[in-house]
Amino acid sequence: MNAVLINLLYIISSILFIFGIKMLGSADTARRGNRLSSVGMLIAVVATLLYLGLDWRMVAGGIALGSVIGAVAAMRVQMTGMPEMVALFNGFGGLASLLVGAAEYVKLGDGGMDHYLKALEAQSGVTVPGWFVLVAIGLTVLIGGITFTGSLVAYGKLSAKLSGKPTLFPGQKLINLALLAASLAGIGLMTAGIDNHLPVILLVAVSLILGVMMTLPIGGGDMPVVISLLNSLSGVAASMAGFIILNNVLVVAGCLVGASGIILTMIMCKAMNRSIGNVLFSGFGATARSAGAVQGEMKASSTEDAYYVLEAAQSVVFIPGYGMAVAQAQHAVKELAELLEANGAEVRFAIHPVAGRMPGHMNVLLAEADVPFEQLCEMDQVNPIIGTVDVAIVIGANDVVNPAALDDPGSPIYGMPIR
Repeated sequence: MNAVLINLLYIISSILFIFGIKMLGSADTARRGNRLSSVGMLIAVVATLLYLGLDWRMVAGGIALGSVIGAVAAMRVQMTGMPEMVALFNGFGGLASLLVGAAEYVKLGDGGMDHYLKALEAQSGVTVPGWFVLVAIGLTVLIGGITFTGSLVAYGKLSAKLSGKPTLFPGQKLINLALLAASLAGIGLMTAGIDNHLPVILLVAVSLILGVMMTLPIGGGDMPVVISLLNSLSGVAASMAGFIILNNVLVVAGCLVGASGIILTMIMCKAMNRSIGNVLFSGFGATARSAGAVQGEMKASSTEDAYYVLEAAQSVVFIPGYGMAVAQAQHAVKELAELLEANGAEVRFAIHPVAGRMPGHMNVLLAEADVPFEQLCEMDQVNPIIGTVDVAIVIGANDVVNPAALDDPGSPIYGMPIR
Protein backbone atom coordinates (compact mmCIF):
# COMPACT_ATOMS: atom_id res chain seq x y z
CA MET A 1 0.00 0.00 0.00
CA ASN A 2 1.19 3.49 -0.86
CA ALA A 3 3.04 4.95 2.13
CA VAL A 4 1.87 8.46 1.21
CA LEU A 5 -1.78 7.39 1.47
CA ILE A 6 -1.21 5.73 4.83
CA ASN A 7 0.56 8.79 6.24
CA LEU A 8 -2.25 10.98 4.91
CA LEU A 9 -4.79 8.84 6.73
CA TYR A 10 -2.79 9.16 9.95
CA ILE A 11 -2.63 12.94 9.56
CA ILE A 12 -6.38 13.18 8.92
CA SER A 13 -7.16 10.97 11.93
CA SER A 14 -4.90 13.07 14.19
CA ILE A 15 -6.52 16.31 13.06
CA LEU A 16 -10.02 14.91 13.59
CA PHE A 17 -9.11 13.63 17.03
CA ILE A 18 -7.51 16.90 18.15
CA PHE A 19 -10.41 19.01 16.89
CA GLY A 20 -12.84 16.56 18.50
CA ILE A 21 -11.11 16.94 21.86
CA LYS A 22 -11.20 20.72 21.44
CA MET A 23 -14.95 20.64 20.78
CA LEU A 24 -15.54 18.76 24.02
CA GLY A 25 -14.85 22.04 25.85
CA SER A 26 -18.25 23.44 24.93
CA ALA A 27 -21.67 21.99 25.73
CA ASP A 28 -22.94 23.10 22.32
CA THR A 29 -20.27 21.18 20.38
CA ALA A 30 -19.45 18.31 22.76
CA ARG A 31 -21.57 15.71 20.95
CA ARG A 32 -20.11 16.60 17.57
CA GLY A 33 -16.64 16.53 19.08
CA ASN A 34 -17.23 13.05 20.45
CA ARG A 35 -18.37 11.79 17.05
CA LEU A 36 -15.47 13.51 15.30
CA SER A 37 -12.93 11.90 17.63
CA SER A 38 -14.54 8.49 17.08
CA VAL A 39 -14.27 8.85 13.31
CA GLY A 40 -10.65 9.92 13.67
CA MET A 41 -9.79 6.82 15.70
CA LEU A 42 -11.60 4.60 13.19
CA ILE A 43 -9.51 6.07 10.37
CA ALA A 44 -6.39 5.43 12.46
CA VAL A 45 -7.37 1.78 12.89
CA VAL A 46 -7.89 1.42 9.13
CA ALA A 47 -4.54 3.07 8.41
CA THR A 48 -2.79 0.73 10.86
CA LEU A 49 -4.36 -2.31 9.20
CA LEU A 50 -3.15 -1.11 5.81
CA TYR A 51 0.33 -0.32 7.13
CA LEU A 52 0.83 -3.69 8.82
CA GLY A 53 -1.06 -5.71 6.25
CA LEU A 54 -3.11 -7.44 8.93
CA ASP A 55 -6.23 -9.52 8.48
CA TRP A 56 -9.01 -6.96 8.77
CA ARG A 57 -11.74 -9.52 9.47
CA MET A 58 -10.72 -10.20 13.06
CA VAL A 59 -10.38 -6.46 13.80
CA ALA A 60 -13.73 -5.74 12.15
CA GLY A 61 -15.31 -8.45 14.28
CA GLY A 62 -13.85 -6.89 17.42
CA ILE A 63 -15.12 -3.44 16.41
CA ALA A 64 -18.59 -4.82 15.71
CA LEU A 65 -18.75 -6.72 19.00
CA GLY A 66 -17.45 -3.76 21.00
CA SER A 67 -19.88 -1.40 19.29
CA VAL A 68 -22.84 -3.61 20.18
CA ILE A 69 -21.74 -3.92 23.82
CA GLY A 70 -21.10 -0.17 24.07
CA ALA A 71 -24.42 0.76 22.47
CA VAL A 72 -26.41 -1.57 24.73
CA ALA A 73 -24.59 -0.32 27.83
CA ALA A 74 -25.06 3.33 26.88
CA MET A 75 -28.79 2.90 26.21
CA ARG A 76 -29.50 0.90 29.35
CA VAL A 77 -27.48 2.90 31.87
CA GLN A 78 -29.34 5.42 34.00
CA MET A 79 -27.90 8.90 34.48
CA THR A 80 -27.21 8.02 38.11
CA GLY A 81 -25.18 5.06 36.86
CA MET A 82 -23.03 7.11 34.47
CA PRO A 83 -20.06 7.41 36.90
CA GLU A 84 -19.66 3.66 37.33
CA MET A 85 -20.00 3.10 33.58
CA VAL A 86 -17.21 5.62 32.94
CA ALA A 87 -15.07 3.89 35.57
CA LEU A 88 -15.70 0.51 33.93
CA PHE A 89 -14.82 1.80 30.45
CA ASN A 90 -11.61 3.35 31.82
CA GLY A 91 -10.72 -0.05 33.23
CA PHE A 92 -11.12 -1.85 29.93
CA GLY A 93 -8.91 0.76 28.28
CA GLY A 94 -6.21 -0.14 30.79
CA LEU A 95 -6.77 -3.85 30.15
CA ALA A 96 -6.31 -3.33 26.41
CA SER A 97 -2.96 -1.62 27.02
CA LEU A 98 -1.89 -4.42 29.38
CA LEU A 99 -2.68 -7.06 26.75
CA VAL A 100 -0.84 -5.13 24.04
CA GLY A 101 2.25 -4.77 26.22
CA ALA A 102 2.29 -8.43 27.26
CA ALA A 103 1.75 -9.62 23.69
CA GLU A 104 4.56 -7.44 22.37
CA TYR A 105 6.91 -8.74 25.07
CA VAL A 106 6.21 -12.31 24.00
CA LYS A 107 6.66 -11.30 20.37
CA LEU A 108 10.03 -9.68 21.03
CA GLY A 109 11.07 -12.72 23.00
CA ASP A 110 10.70 -14.84 19.88
CA GLY A 111 13.61 -13.04 18.24
CA GLY A 112 11.83 -9.92 17.08
CA MET A 113 13.82 -7.29 19.03
CA ASP A 114 16.31 -6.55 16.23
CA HIS A 115 13.49 -6.22 13.70
CA TYR A 116 11.58 -3.91 16.06
CA LEU A 117 14.55 -1.61 16.69
CA LYS A 118 15.21 -1.32 12.94
CA ALA A 119 11.55 -0.51 12.28
CA LEU A 120 11.59 2.11 15.04
CA GLU A 121 14.71 3.73 13.65
CA ALA A 122 13.31 3.71 10.10
CA GLN A 123 10.04 5.31 11.24
CA SER A 124 11.32 7.90 13.71
CA GLY A 125 15.01 8.24 12.90
CA VAL A 126 15.77 7.61 16.59
CA THR A 127 17.99 4.83 17.86
CA VAL A 128 17.14 3.44 21.30
CA PRO A 129 18.60 0.51 23.23
CA GLY A 130 16.59 -2.66 23.67
CA TRP A 131 16.28 -2.26 27.43
CA PHE A 132 14.47 1.06 26.91
CA VAL A 133 11.80 -0.69 24.87
CA LEU A 134 11.44 -3.40 27.50
CA VAL A 135 11.06 -0.83 30.27
CA ALA A 136 8.34 0.88 28.21
CA ILE A 137 6.57 -2.46 27.83
CA GLY A 138 6.85 -3.10 31.56
CA LEU A 139 5.39 0.30 32.44
CA THR A 140 2.57 -0.26 29.97
CA VAL A 141 1.69 -3.55 31.63
CA LEU A 142 2.02 -2.06 35.13
CA ILE A 143 -0.09 1.05 34.47
CA GLY A 144 -2.63 -0.90 32.45
CA GLY A 145 -3.09 -3.48 35.21
CA ILE A 146 -3.44 -0.85 37.94
CA THR A 147 -5.98 1.05 35.82
CA PHE A 148 -8.02 -2.09 35.12
CA THR A 149 -8.48 -3.46 38.63
CA GLY A 150 -8.52 0.01 40.20
CA SER A 151 -11.40 0.92 37.91
CA LEU A 152 -13.22 -2.30 38.79
CA VAL A 153 -12.99 -1.40 42.49
CA ALA A 154 -14.18 2.14 41.74
CA TYR A 155 -17.08 0.66 39.78
CA GLY A 156 -17.95 -1.59 42.71
CA LYS A 157 -17.93 1.29 45.18
CA LEU A 158 -19.94 3.61 42.97
CA SER A 159 -22.55 0.96 42.19
CA ALA A 160 -22.81 -0.07 45.89
CA LYS A 161 -21.63 -3.59 45.07
CA LEU A 162 -18.73 -2.83 47.41
CA SER A 163 -18.79 -0.73 50.54
CA GLY A 164 -18.12 2.95 49.88
CA LYS A 165 -16.17 3.21 53.13
CA PRO A 166 -12.35 3.13 53.04
CA THR A 167 -11.05 -0.42 53.57
CA LEU A 168 -8.18 -0.25 56.04
CA PHE A 169 -6.30 -3.03 57.82
CA PRO A 170 -3.03 -3.44 59.77
CA GLY A 171 0.10 -3.64 57.66
CA GLN A 172 -1.58 -2.16 54.60
CA LYS A 173 1.21 0.31 54.04
CA LEU A 174 3.90 -2.35 54.08
CA ILE A 175 1.93 -4.65 51.77
CA ASN A 176 1.46 -1.88 49.19
CA LEU A 177 5.13 -0.94 49.34
CA ALA A 178 6.06 -4.60 48.87
CA LEU A 179 3.77 -4.85 45.84
CA LEU A 180 5.30 -1.72 44.35
CA ALA A 181 8.78 -3.09 44.90
CA ALA A 182 7.76 -6.40 43.32
CA SER A 183 6.40 -4.61 40.25
CA LEU A 184 9.65 -2.68 39.80
CA ALA A 185 11.58 -5.92 40.24
CA GLY A 186 9.41 -7.51 37.56
CA ILE A 187 10.26 -4.72 35.14
CA GLY A 188 13.93 -5.17 35.97
CA LEU A 189 13.73 -8.91 35.30
CA MET A 190 12.03 -8.22 31.97
CA THR A 191 15.02 -6.17 30.84
CA ALA A 192 17.44 -8.94 31.88
CA GLY A 193 16.23 -11.46 29.34
CA ILE A 194 13.30 -11.55 26.95
CA ASP A 195 13.45 -15.29 26.39
CA ASN A 196 11.78 -15.93 29.75
CA HIS A 197 8.05 -15.14 30.03
CA LEU A 198 7.91 -15.52 33.82
CA PRO A 199 8.74 -11.83 34.58
CA VAL A 200 5.86 -10.48 32.51
CA ILE A 201 3.47 -13.00 34.10
CA LEU A 202 4.68 -11.84 37.53
CA LEU A 203 4.25 -8.19 36.56
CA VAL A 204 0.71 -8.75 35.28
CA ALA A 205 -0.32 -10.46 38.51
CA VAL A 206 1.30 -7.83 40.76
CA SER A 207 -0.13 -4.90 38.79
CA LEU A 208 -3.66 -6.32 39.04
CA ILE A 209 -3.32 -6.79 42.81
CA LEU A 210 -1.75 -3.35 43.23
CA GLY A 211 -4.68 -1.69 41.45
CA VAL A 212 -7.08 -3.23 43.96
CA MET A 213 -4.92 -2.39 46.98
CA MET A 214 -4.44 1.24 45.91
CA THR A 215 -8.17 1.85 45.43
CA LEU A 216 -9.70 -0.02 48.38
CA PRO A 217 -8.51 2.53 51.00
CA ILE A 218 -10.22 5.38 49.15
CA GLY A 219 -13.74 6.25 50.25
CA GLY A 220 -16.72 6.80 47.98
CA GLY A 221 -16.57 10.56 48.50
CA ASP A 222 -13.17 10.66 46.80
CA MET A 223 -14.29 8.62 43.79
CA PRO A 224 -14.55 11.66 41.46
CA VAL A 225 -10.81 12.22 41.89
CA VAL A 226 -10.10 8.51 41.48
CA ILE A 227 -12.08 8.31 38.25
CA SER A 228 -10.26 11.33 36.84
CA LEU A 229 -6.87 9.90 37.83
CA LEU A 230 -7.64 6.47 36.38
CA ASN A 231 -8.78 8.14 33.17
CA SER A 232 -5.42 9.88 32.98
CA LEU A 233 -3.59 6.62 33.65
CA SER A 234 -5.52 4.86 30.89
CA GLY A 235 -4.34 7.58 28.49
CA VAL A 236 -0.72 7.21 29.62
CA ALA A 237 -0.91 3.43 29.16
CA ALA A 238 -2.44 3.87 25.70
CA SER A 239 0.29 6.32 24.71
CA MET A 240 3.02 3.90 25.77
CA ALA A 241 1.24 1.08 23.96
CA GLY A 242 1.27 3.28 20.84
CA PHE A 243 5.03 3.68 21.18
CA ILE A 244 5.44 -0.08 21.49
CA ILE A 245 3.43 -0.88 18.36
CA LEU A 246 4.85 2.12 16.45
CA ASN A 247 1.48 3.86 16.12
CA ASN A 248 1.87 7.64 16.23
CA VAL A 249 -1.87 8.33 16.39
CA LEU A 250 -2.25 6.21 19.51
CA VAL A 251 0.69 8.04 21.06
CA VAL A 252 -0.92 11.41 20.34
CA ALA A 253 -4.37 10.32 21.52
CA GLY A 254 -2.98 8.77 24.69
CA CYS A 255 -0.92 11.85 25.51
CA LEU A 256 -3.98 14.09 25.09
CA VAL A 257 -6.10 11.91 27.36
CA GLY A 258 -3.31 11.54 29.90
CA ALA A 259 -2.49 15.26 30.03
CA SER A 260 -6.11 16.44 30.15
CA GLY A 261 -6.90 13.79 32.76
CA ILE A 262 -4.08 14.83 35.08
CA ILE A 263 -5.05 18.51 34.74
CA LEU A 264 -8.62 17.63 35.68
CA THR A 265 -7.35 15.52 38.56
CA MET A 266 -5.40 18.48 39.93
CA ILE A 267 -8.49 20.68 39.66
CA MET A 268 -10.51 18.06 41.51
CA CYS A 269 -7.81 17.73 44.18
CA LYS A 270 -7.85 21.46 44.75
CA ALA A 271 -11.63 21.39 45.07
CA MET A 272 -11.37 18.66 47.72
CA ASN A 273 -8.34 20.09 49.53
CA ARG A 274 -6.25 17.11 48.49
CA SER A 275 -2.75 17.03 47.04
CA ILE A 276 -1.99 14.93 43.98
CA GLY A 277 0.49 12.99 46.13
CA ASN A 278 -2.25 12.21 48.64
CA VAL A 279 -4.41 10.76 45.87
CA LEU A 280 -1.58 8.79 44.28
CA PHE A 281 -0.35 7.30 47.54
CA SER A 282 -3.45 7.42 49.72
CA GLY A 283 -3.41 3.66 50.11
CA PHE A 284 0.18 3.72 51.31
CA GLY A 285 -0.55 5.83 54.34
CA ALA A 286 -4.31 5.75 54.74
CA THR A 287 -5.51 6.28 58.28
CA ALA A 288 -8.93 6.43 59.82
CA ARG A 289 -10.20 9.85 60.79
CA SER A 290 -13.05 10.59 63.17
CA ALA A 291 -15.38 13.52 62.71
CA GLY A 292 -16.41 15.94 65.43
CA ALA A 293 -19.76 15.96 67.19
CA VAL A 294 -22.79 17.27 65.36
CA GLN A 295 -23.63 20.82 66.40
CA GLY A 296 -26.42 23.24 65.64
CA GLU A 297 -30.13 22.76 65.16
CA MET A 298 -32.18 22.31 62.01
CA LYS A 299 -35.06 24.73 61.53
CA ALA A 300 -37.79 23.26 59.37
CA SER A 301 -40.00 25.34 57.07
CA SER A 302 -43.41 24.51 55.73
CA THR A 303 -44.33 24.34 52.06
CA GLU A 304 -46.23 27.59 52.44
CA ASP A 305 -43.20 29.34 53.95
CA ALA A 306 -41.03 28.15 51.06
CA TYR A 307 -43.61 29.39 48.56
CA TYR A 308 -43.64 32.93 49.97
CA VAL A 309 -39.84 33.07 50.18
CA LEU A 310 -39.43 31.99 46.55
CA GLU A 311 -42.20 34.26 45.32
CA ALA A 312 -40.42 37.30 46.76
CA ALA A 313 -36.96 36.24 45.61
CA GLN A 314 -35.22 38.26 42.89
CA SER A 315 -32.11 36.07 42.72
CA VAL A 316 -31.94 32.31 43.29
CA VAL A 317 -28.98 29.91 43.20
CA PHE A 318 -29.51 26.15 42.86
CA ILE A 319 -26.71 24.01 44.30
CA PRO A 320 -27.16 20.47 42.93
CA GLY A 321 -25.41 17.32 44.12
CA TYR A 322 -25.53 13.56 43.95
CA GLY A 323 -28.84 13.51 45.82
CA MET A 324 -30.46 15.22 42.85
CA ALA A 325 -29.07 12.50 40.59
CA VAL A 326 -30.40 9.72 42.82
CA ALA A 327 -33.84 11.33 42.95
CA GLN A 328 -33.78 12.08 39.21
CA ALA A 329 -34.96 15.54 40.18
CA GLN A 330 -33.19 17.52 37.45
CA HIS A 331 -36.39 17.92 35.41
CA ALA A 332 -38.35 19.14 38.45
CA VAL A 333 -35.51 21.55 39.23
CA LYS A 334 -35.67 22.89 35.66
CA GLU A 335 -39.45 23.42 35.97
CA LEU A 336 -38.99 25.30 39.25
CA ALA A 337 -36.26 27.44 37.68
CA GLU A 338 -38.58 28.34 34.79
CA LEU A 339 -41.33 29.35 37.23
CA LEU A 340 -38.89 31.55 39.14
CA GLU A 341 -37.66 33.17 35.92
CA ALA A 342 -41.23 33.81 34.83
CA ASN A 343 -41.71 35.57 38.16
CA GLY A 344 -38.77 37.87 37.40
CA ALA A 345 -36.03 36.13 39.39
CA GLU A 346 -32.46 35.67 38.15
CA VAL A 347 -31.55 31.97 38.32
CA ARG A 348 -28.11 30.40 38.48
CA PHE A 349 -26.85 26.85 39.04
CA ALA A 350 -23.71 26.65 41.18
CA ILE A 351 -21.65 23.58 40.25
CA HIS A 352 -18.97 22.47 42.68
CA PRO A 353 -16.11 20.57 40.96
CA VAL A 354 -16.75 17.43 43.02
CA ALA A 355 -20.55 17.52 43.17
CA GLY A 356 -21.82 14.10 42.12
CA ARG A 357 -19.73 11.02 41.54
CA MET A 358 -17.61 12.02 38.58
CA PRO A 359 -16.29 15.21 36.96
CA GLY A 360 -19.09 16.99 35.13
CA HIS A 361 -21.81 14.75 36.57
CA MET A 362 -24.10 17.66 37.46
CA ASN A 363 -23.48 19.35 34.10
CA VAL A 364 -24.60 16.18 32.30
CA LEU A 365 -27.76 15.84 34.37
CA LEU A 366 -28.77 19.48 33.95
CA ALA A 367 -28.00 19.37 30.24
CA GLU A 368 -30.32 16.37 30.00
CA ALA A 369 -33.06 18.57 31.47
CA ASP A 370 -32.25 21.34 28.92
CA VAL A 371 -30.96 23.79 31.51
CA PRO A 372 -29.22 26.60 29.55
CA PHE A 373 -25.45 26.22 29.68
CA GLU A 374 -25.13 29.94 30.43
CA GLN A 375 -26.85 29.44 33.80
CA LEU A 376 -24.22 26.93 34.98
CA CYS A 377 -21.60 28.67 37.11
CA GLU A 378 -18.40 27.37 38.63
CA MET A 379 -17.62 27.76 42.31
CA ASP A 380 -15.28 30.72 41.81
CA GLN A 381 -17.99 32.58 39.89
CA VAL A 382 -20.65 32.10 42.57
CA ASN A 383 -18.74 32.45 45.84
CA PRO A 384 -18.17 36.23 45.50
CA ILE A 385 -21.89 36.91 45.09
CA ILE A 386 -23.45 34.11 47.18
CA GLY A 387 -23.95 36.46 50.12
CA THR A 388 -26.12 38.78 48.02
CA VAL A 389 -28.59 36.25 46.60
CA ASP A 390 -32.05 35.98 48.12
CA VAL A 391 -32.37 32.17 48.15
CA ALA A 392 -29.94 29.28 47.85
CA ILE A 393 -31.59 25.92 47.15
CA VAL A 394 -29.36 22.96 48.06
CA ILE A 395 -30.47 19.71 46.40
CA GLY A 396 -28.56 16.68 47.59
CA ALA A 397 -25.30 18.62 47.91
CA ASN A 398 -24.82 18.92 51.67
CA ASP A 399 -21.21 17.80 51.34
CA VAL A 400 -20.17 20.82 49.28
CA VAL A 401 -21.91 23.36 51.54
CA ASN A 402 -21.10 21.69 54.86
CA PRO A 403 -19.56 24.20 57.32
CA ALA A 404 -17.56 21.33 58.83
CA ALA A 405 -15.15 21.92 55.94
CA LEU A 406 -14.30 25.25 57.58
CA ASP A 407 -14.37 24.62 61.32
CA ASP A 408 -14.06 20.86 62.04
CA PRO A 409 -10.47 19.59 61.68
CA GLY A 410 -11.66 16.04 62.34
CA SER A 411 -14.05 16.03 59.39
CA PRO A 412 -13.03 14.13 56.24
CA ILE A 413 -13.95 17.22 54.21
CA TYR A 414 -12.04 19.70 56.40
CA GLY A 415 -10.33 22.34 54.28
CA MET A 416 -12.38 21.55 51.18
CA PRO A 417 -13.39 24.76 49.39
CA ILE A 418 -17.15 25.23 49.82
CA ARG A 419 -19.53 28.07 49.14
